[in-house]
Amino acid sequence: MRQRQKKIRGGRRGWKALCCFYLALAAFCLILIWRMEAQREKTPLTGGVDGTFLFSDMPVAPGEVDVSGINSRFGILLDGPTGRILAEKDGGERMYPASMTKLMTALVAVERTEEWDAAIRIPSEIFSALMVQHASLAGFEPGETVTPEELLYGMLLPSGAECCATYALWLAGDEDVFVGWMNEKAADLGMDHTHFVNPSGLHDRNHYSTPEDMAILLQACLQEERLKNILETQRFQTEPTSLHPEGLCLESTLYQAVFASETLTEQWESYKEAGLSALGGKTGYTSQAGLCLASFACIHGREYILITGEAQGDHTTDPYHVEDAFSVYGQILKLTQQEITGDQPSV
Repeated sequence: MRQRQKKIRGGRRGWKALCCFYLALAAFCLILIWRMEAQREKTPLTGGVDGTFLFSDMPVAPGEVDVSGINSRFGILLDGPTGRILAEKDGGERMYPASMTKLMTALVAVERTEEWDAAIRIPSEIFSALMVQHASLAGFEPGETVTPEELLYGMLLPSGAECCATYALWLAGDEDVFVGWMNEKAADLGMDHTHFVNPSGLHDRNHYSTPEDMAILLQACLQEERLKNILETQRFQTEPTSLHPEGLCLESTLYQAVFASETLTEQWESYKEAGLSALGGKTGYTSQAGLCLASFACIHGREYILITGEAQGDHTTDPYHVEDAFSVYGQILKLTQQEITGDQPSV
């Protein structure tokens, strides 16, 4: 009997040891798979010009990019995945955001919209005040019926103030209530040095932000896939209406500036060949704010965020704000191309 009990106990110990071995092996495999997935996400691959694949986890180090010589008075560059500040020029100073404000308008609109198939009428009563203030318009007519998505494209591509006012009234019933939501969202995001007075960015001395706060806002917008897609879009055609039988063509002010300049167009083509796979953003301008731009670019698979403000000039001059963005993104392309290939930069 004792001999039999010893065998049973020995067998149980053997099974326990075997089970422990397999459990440990399974745990090791899971940890290995997790680490491989984490590494794969950390270093996504992007196709090179010659068809080869390059590791994209080549972040630019702080101080490697020089923004001291840009046209804009203010500037800040962030590494998209980490939010780390890579370079800045008075990045914490107060500035007027102008139409970059519409990023917050769009973010609040997307977060609070439930009926995406709604038919929204453009109120005729909003136009007189907008005309007096020389606000930029997308081209929708009083009384025209549009969708929420078309309003978003209208406010972010051609910077239509009528789209902002319409959306605010549709969602909140009152523009001041909507602006209150904008300021609540700014507080939630940690934009501690920002205050909004209107949804369009029309000048008011109490309507202000900082480059750093605007970078936080653009980061939040890029988390919304709908907004990110719109900000990358060059041109959008609305559905036909009785007032626009062929629809309305909405064009990005950012890309208009790029393609209106022969130099920027050439740079755009060379940058795409060198590793820039996406570019998007929102321009802004008032006489007090100067030329402003909140932009982002994907370079060798990594996203960068750049905010610039108060570049001298206006809609009739060279697009100095866009030139600043191309200058900064060009520096990043050179740095990352050298790091990845070991070759001399081609941009």
